[in-house]
Amino acid sequence: MRPLKIAIIADALDNQNAGVHVFTKEMIRAMIKTNTVHEILLIRQKKGPKIEGVKEIIVKNTKLPIGYASFRLFCIIPFILVRQKVDIVIEPAHFGPFNLPSNIKRVTVIHDLTPILFPEYHRFFSWFLQKLFLGKIIAKADLLIANSNYTKQDILKHYIKSKDKVVKIYPDSTLSNKKEILPLKAPFNFPYFLTVGTIEPRKNHLLLLDAFEIFKMNNPEYKLIIVGANGWKSNPVFKNISNHKFKDDIIVTGFVENETLCSLYQNAAAMIYPSKYEGFGLPVLESIRLGTIPILANNSSLPEVGGKDAFYIQNESPQELANVMHKVISLDTQEREQIIQKLKNHANIFSWKNFGEQIWNELNVLKDLN
Repeated sequence: MRPLKIAIIADALDNQNAGVHVFTKEMIRAMIKTNTVHEILLIRQKKGPKIEGVKEIIVKNTKLPIGYASFRLFCIIPFILVRQKVDIVIEPAHFGPFNLPSNIKRVTVIHDLTPILFPEYHRFFSWFLQKLFLGKIIAKADLLIANSNYTKQDILKHYIKSKDKVVKIYPDSTLSNKKEILPLKAPFNFPYFLTVGTIEPRKNHLLLLDAFEIFKMNNPEYKLIIVGANGWKSNPVFKNISNHKFKDDIIVTGFVENETLCSLYQNAAAMIYPSKYEGFGLPVLESIRLGTIPILANNSSLPEVGGKDAFYIQNESPQELANVMHKVISLDTQEREQIIQKLKNHANIFSWKNFGEQIWNELNVLKDLN
C-alpha cells in the first residue's frame, strides 16, 4: 500500500478554544494513534507545543493588511499544498479547503448547518460567508464527514447531490473517564446545576435562567454555574443575569481548564443543555463520561448523543425545565447510580479509536479512486 500524504488545515488549534478547536486537536491525536504508514502534515497559524507523529508548516495569519486572511486561505495555503504534493486535504472547520487541483482530494468535516438553517444565531459576516461558500464547498468535496446521524441527514436534506459522499463518524469526549470524584475547591463547594457552552443565542441560556428562577423558589440552597466563553449576541444573557432575582447565585466562569471542568461536571446535580439545535453537543457526552446526568432539549442530535436515559424537556418551557430539575435532585442514590451506569453504557458507541480507524479507512478509499 502506497503511503498517503495527508494535510490537515489546523487553524482551529491556534485561533479558538471552542468546540472545533477541541475536535481538531482530538481528531489529529486519533489519526496519529491509528496511523501506520501515512504522513500527516499540519497547516497552522503559529507554532505550538510539538506534536509527535506529524510535520507542521506555519502560515501566519494577520488582520492587516485588509484581505490578507482571505489571500492566505484562497491562495497561499493551496499553493503550499500543491508544492508539498499532498494526496488529501482535510478541513476540520467546514470552511474549505479551497482552490485545489482535482488530483488532490478534498475532505470537509461538517459539524452542523446552523449558519444556513438559523442565520439569526450568527454574526452577519459569518452567516454571509457560509451562505456564499458552503454549497460550493460541499459540491467540490470528495468526502464529507458528519459528526452524527442527525447532521448527516441534514446535509442530505439540504444538499441532495452529496448523498454518495457523506459518512457519519462519531467523535468522542475529550475529557478523561475518571472513576474518582475530584474534590471541588472554593468557591464551588455548594449544590449547583451546571451548563457548558459558548454564551450565544443558540445555547438558550435565557430559558435556563428563567427556569432557575422558578426552581429557586423551593430550593434556595442551589446555585447555577455557567461555563463557556463569551460569544456573539450574548448581551441579552448578561442583561438577564444582572437583573435576575437570584443574580448572586449565578456564577459565570468563562473558559476553564480541563481539570476544573471535570470537577465541575462530577459535582453538579445535573448538566443542563437546553440548546435549540446541535450537530453533536459535546458537553452532553462529557457529562455522561464524568458521571453527571444531563437534562437536554429533545431536538436535533441531542437524543442521539444523550440516549434514552438522559432527562429531556419537550418544549421551551421554563416551568417544564424547572420541574425536570426538581425530578433529578429527587432521585435517591441508587436510582441516580443506575441511571448514570445506563448512560455510560450508551456512551460506549463513541470512541476516538474507532474515529481514527474509520477516517483512515475512508481516506484509503479516496486514494483508490485516483
